[in-house]
Amino acid sequence: MEPTSTEKNINRKKKDDSFLQLLLWVPTTPLSATHIHISNFPMARAYFYIGSATATSTPLSSSPFRHRKLPAHNHRSSPPLRSSTNTTTPLTMSDQPTPHPSLEVIGGARDSFLPALTSLHTPYHPYPFIAWNRHVETIFAAFFRSLPDIKFRRECLRTKDNGTVALDWVSGDRTRLSAVAPVLILLPGLTGGSQDSYVRHMLVRARSKGWRVVVFNSRGCGKSPVTTPQFYSASFLGDMSEVVALVNNRYPKANVYAVGWSLGANILVRYLGQESRSCVLSGAVSLCNPFNLVIADEDFRKGFNIVYDKSLANGLCKIFTEHAPLFEEMDGEYNISAAANAKSVREFDEALTRVSFGFKSVDDYYSNSSSSDSIKNVCIPLLCIQAANDPIAPSRGIPREDIKATIFKGKR
Repeated sequence: MEPTSTEKNINRKKKDDSFLQLLLWVPTTPLSATHIHISNFPMARAYFYIGSATATSTPLSSSPFRHRKLPAHNHRSSPPLRSSTNTTTPLTMSDQPTPHPSLEVIGGARDSFLPALTSLHTPYHPYPFIAWNRHVETIFAAFFRSLPDIKFRRECLRTKDNGTVALDWVSGDRTRLSAVAPVLILLPGLTGGSQDSYVRHMLVRARSKGWRVVVFNSRGCGKSPVTTPQFYSASFLGDMSEVVALVNNRYPKANVYAVGWSLGANILVRYLGQESRSCVLSGAVSLCNPFNLVIADEDFRKGFNIVYDKSLANGLCKIFTEHAPLFEEMDGEYNISAAANAKSVREFDEALTRVSFGFKSVDDYYSNSSSSDSIKNVCIPLLCIQAANDPIAPSRGIPREDIKATIFKGKR
């Protein structure tokens, strides 16, 4: 039976309320320059984009959020933002201070969601000693950030092409949480998985709000088994589609969301663009997305960025070496020796990734796998958080004009 207009409005309110909650507890002042960004750097502007949400002509004062008033947030202490239900004061754009000059805030859904984020008018105060330089900040976080102790329940999903991805759910949440609890899918960055601290910190924060969380470990990542001679890539969306379908079918009464970092964010945004009006996700957040992989590749091979390049290449080589026998009898242009000994991500992609997914060259792979081309087709609420001096996701690769042009294009 077709839902009534009242039922549709109630469902939309639930989705919007959940997405608002997600916006409120996405960390906005982390230590790592590699992962989550908004006002993270003392030396450059940050970027905060909200696009493709509810009809852009609808202000917050007449939206489902009108009964929420949020406290101001001091970026120096960076506690999680919390909503309050102790007031019925409506929020409108005119009620809110202009975002601080250190932030660039654009996108088609500004009027719908921006007023809820009251911390955006406060200036950024860098963490003493550590945040004076983006590389110092990144390296410090990599070595000294705490690692929450979480017990996972692993589910291995066999894909249509006989590959395997590992889904890590929090042990006990299957019975502890209700069937309508919002579900959050986490997509780590390149070679990342449920073992990474930034992933676990997001998971802990989500669980504290009553959300069900699952970490999507791509093929070979997070000790996910590799059962075919093919890893994952920025171009391949098949695994993402199957994971979303599984989660959505398992929890049909819940709103499902996704958060991606770096390459995971690129894959997520490309998936949203591919699905467009048919996307079953209720909202998504993209963090430190490289967007334009050609530009990201150019910057990745410059200056101190080479350190990150070598580190990620070492991670790729380690995963490949563990499963190299799968590729030994493969036909085509595979260069097994070069892949096993790659000194950069580009070398690895040239030797293996671009061949696996049918690209003529590594540049062909990068130019046809960039999520910058997908923004204009996204039809669900999407928050993108970037930093101007991110060493891995260059600000010049951000598709600003497409983000500015985003409007609501599909039914919710």
